[in-house]
Amino acid sequence: MTTRGTPGRMIRIDDEMWDLYAQACAEEGTTRTDDLRRHVHSRVRAYCKAKGIEMPKIKPRIVRRKPASD
Repeated sequence: MTTRGTPGRMIRIDDEMWDLYAQACAEEGTTRTDDLRRHVHSRVRAYCKAKGIEMPKIKPRIVRRKPASD
């Protein structure tokens, strides 16, 4: 499943680990996607700082929601 404007990525994780990861994230009030995205951003930020290179510009995400129907 992909989100508008963001390419989908594939990773391989066994089902039991993936399910437990979902539970751990839910207990922290986040999703697997957001948790993974924050982890990647943190790693890239540390890498850029260590190498003295500029962090890539993050494109703002625009989420359009359908109005609630009565």
